[in-house]
Amino acid sequence: MRELDYHDTFLAAEYSHPGDNIPPILAVAQHAGSDGAALVRGIATGYEIQIDLARAISLHKHKIDHVAHLGPSAAAGIGTLLGLPVDTIYQAVGQALHTTTATRQSRKGEISTWKAHAPAFAGKMAIEAVDRAMRGETSPSPIYEGEDGVIAWMLDGPDASYDVPLPADGESKRAILDSFTKEHSAEYQAQAWIDLARKLHTEHPDAFSPENVASIVLHTSHHTHYVIGSGANDPQKYDPAASRETLDHSIPYIFTVALQDGTWHHVDSYAPERAARADTVALWHKVTTAEDEEWTRRYHSEDPAEKAFGGRVEITFADGGTLVEEIAVADAHPLGARPFAREDYIRKFRMLAEPVLEPDEIERFLALAQRLPELSADEVRQLSIVARHGILAGAPAPKGLF
Repeated sequence: MRELDYHDTFLAAEYSHPGDNIPPILAVAQHAGSDGAALVRGIATGYEIQIDLARAISLHKHKIDHVAHLGPSAAAGIGTLLGLPVDTIYQAVGQALHTTTATRQSRKGEISTWKAHAPAFAGKMAIEAVDRAMRGETSPSPIYEGEDGVIAWMLDGPDASYDVPLPADGESKRAILDSFTKEHSAEYQAQAWIDLARKLHTEHPDAFSPENVASIVLHTSHHTHYVIGSGANDPQKYDPAASRETLDHSIPYIFTVALQDGTWHHVDSYAPERAARADTVALWHKVTTAEDEEWTRRYHSEDPAEKAFGGRVEITFADGGTLVEEIAVADAHPLGARPFAREDYIRKFRMLAEPVLEPDEIERFLALAQRLPELSADEVRQLSIVARHGILAGAPAPKGLF
């Protein structure tokens, strides 16, 4: 359910993909016989906890992977789904955090398949933590604030304090509305840059051959520069033989391909032959990023009208001419040029599903998903998909331990 870096995102003090809460919560709903209304409540809790943790607690500053916020949020979501007592959920949250805290190396250097699997592992740990708590097992407590707890030894230290903006009693869980969708299969900070590159391609289709360009500098936020930009100091971000997982965290590569092609595709834009094209490699190696204090400030702004994930591009041509453009948010953002609506989500689903599902299976799933709050327990169990005949048989199946 999570492989192509095509899921929703929330960015604040920490980064997150709140949609990662859905698979474990749905799995438990199907196993336990929960109805659609309970599933919606569970998902809303998972989103709320993860987004609120991401607003308050920076993990990446301490080189901790952001799935450390996912274990607790998924455990809390499962607890809500099942209507468990508060103390049971408390014990599950503590154990889920304790077992899902890992370093950010999964997102550095040659990015491996574990980057996509880490959230599934966190979801699995959350399910097991809930199961153990339901059986009466207890967990390290307090896990965040303890003398040898997460804050003291993994975050800002024993004297640190964090204010997590959770809803008050009786207050609606509305954080899910703050999550951002992705129109393109790439890191969220790349979304606006892809849209700007598409625009520049349309307006200047013949301007971006490598012999015509001296340099391209993307002035952007701290995160974009240091995580997916040249500030990461990862030579793999400029390597045409790099893995797909690495390329979708390389804004120099992504901007180059979108600039040359005027589009972005979740398969074609990452194909090895596309990455290795000589004119692409030549232009790609002329693209760098630079942190801009104003774009970093806007990135962290709590004002939705000001918060931005883009930046300013300065292109210097070989003849000495320059081109400067900027973009604040992606086209699909609520404040963007073409905010995503339900029909856009459905179109995105169809695009991904059509190569692997039969037409009737696509329509069946969409019909269920669009009336989620009214689904019976039996209908919730049908929120799975059956691949087109032969698809799974053609997938690699290397032998492991089991």
